[in-house]
Amino acid sequence: MLEDLTIKDFALIDSDYLEFKKGFTVLSGETGAGKSILIGALSFLLGGKADSTCIRSGKSEANVSGTFLLSDSQLKVFDEINEDEPKTAGEWLSVHGIEAENNRVLLRRYIKDSGKSAAWINGTSVTRADLAQFSAFLVDIHGQHEHQSLMKVPEHRKFLDGRAGIEKQVDEFTKKYSLLVSLRKQLAEYSMSESERLRKLDMMKFAFEEISQAKLLKDEDKTLEDEESRLSSFEKIYSDVEEINQVLNGSENSLVSMLKKISRTSQSVSEMDKSVQPLSERIESAFYELSDLAEEYSDYQQKLVFDPKRLETVQERLSVIYNLKKKYASSVNAPLSEVFDYFENAKKYLEENSEGAGQKEVLENKIKVLEKDVLKSAEEISVVRKQTAGILEKEIHSILSELGMPSTRFVVNIAQKSGTETVQLCGPYGKDDVEFLISANPGNPPLPLSKIASGGELSRVMLALKTIFARTDSVETLIFDEIDTGIGGEVAVAVGLHLRNLAENRQIFCITHLASIAVYADNQIKIEKSVSENLTSSNVYQIEGEQRVAEIARMLSGDSETEQSLEHARSMLKKYSRGV
Repeated sequence: MLEDLTIKDFALIDSDYLEFKKGFTVLSGETGAGKSILIGALSFLLGGKADSTCIRSGKSEANVSGTFLLSDSQLKVFDEINEDEPKTAGEWLSVHGIEAENNRVLLRRYIKDSGKSAAWINGTSVTRADLAQFSAFLVDIHGQHEHQSLMKVPEHRKFLDGRAGIEKQVDEFTKKYSLLVSLRKQLAEYSMSESERLRKLDMMKFAFEEISQAKLLKDEDKTLEDEESRLSSFEKIYSDVEEINQVLNGSENSLVSMLKKISRTSQSVSEMDKSVQPLSERIESAFYELSDLAEEYSDYQQKLVFDPKRLETVQERLSVIYNLKKKYASSVNAPLSEVFDYFENAKKYLEENSEGAGQKEVLENKIKVLEKDVLKSAEEISVVRKQTAGILEKEIHSILSELGMPSTRFVVNIAQKSGTETVQLCGPYGKDDVEFLISANPGNPPLPLSKIASGGELSRVMLALKTIFARTDSVETLIFDEIDTGIGGEVAVAVGLHLRNLAENRQIFCITHLASIAVYADNQIKIEKSVSENLTSSNVYQIEGEQRVAEIARMLSGDSETEQSLEHARSMLKKYSRGV
């Protein structure tokens, strides 16, 4: 859970420090007060993209830091750790050599007006991508437009697989499917006409032999180009170095000679006036440095030798490389690595195709075996999806009933991808097309969400999904930004109660402008805007007691002063809040 947050010079926030508790916390304030800025600062801390525009006006950098307390389940490290895909925050820390201190981690990030940014986890410097990957184990932010992902049908399959807990199984299927596609592509190469196959085989053999005979070295072209430039410019280099040597130490009036005289004079002055001693030492140091430079340039000039044969050899070698790039790279200016890549592809092609018909038969047998395996895996995944679909429908209906949508029917539609009697078609994620449908009124057929769901309905469907995933998800801090979009009245009361119940086992934050949600909160934070010396600031602080009563009254009627509105606020807090 998030224990504290320190924000300095971020957007309208000058400097704020906040401590947070478990349970349900509401963030409230007038429109434009800066509620979303607080979420923006937290998103920045968690690795979100940002630029210098988020820095407070007149300041050179923005800083945000926060302390997180990790539970035992979050710190758990399994026997076998996948370094590419750690399963817990503890595994991620272990992979990156970072230790939690008293089960806590301190995240810190800054961005300067130059655009430069940096981040740390417990004092260890990390990249923004690392920070985002790690913080995903800690916090889930549900933005006010996140419900739009429900409008994207491909996302529905991900939601269903997440509830079924088969993401890893689907990933394994995708690897098998990709291999099958690759093998089929290879088979297509064998299926071309024999004359065409032999022609391509000869072409690849010629390329392999030509590149092999060249015996290229890594980055050889760059090294030779530098050497050619040096040899071709020999006369100019020698002339310039000669001029440098003459100026540095070529006569009585050279820089070294003059500085030596100045050094003696300066030492004489310093003997008479000790305050000049530091200046004298600097002149002496400059004299030794310049003398050293003069000596090194003199040595360099003595080693300069023009070798026309070497220049000819270098140019011939560059010509070979130029011709190879012209044939086997995207352009003559392309990196030499492209020629190496072509060589490896030619080598692989020769290995896979030289055996002709025999290899084709081997490949056909591999494909047959893999096709059966892929289809079997697809069917196993499909069975789990269909079983889970029914469970998810009931869970969503139960939660939507609590959220003021009792007549709504939520349907997980699973359709098989089209095929033939003998060929079952699959895609990268199996044989199923998954789409969520909804019927808002009894008797109406379920239709795609995009056709009938309002913003408020989508928000509640997303809240229901988040609730379901939170039961098994290790993320312990959930943030809902403007979850009350398009709702009010009894529905808002139901949402508030639902969020409070969700906070029994999670730390919940919610930005809202509805008092009927705010009164259910265990804690309330107020954000208000102020202007001082023509500079606007957002101030953030926790409110309790009469301060909270006044804020609830303002949220109810816009009036936080009359006794009638204050009494209404007190009665609501007494009825719904656990903390008042």
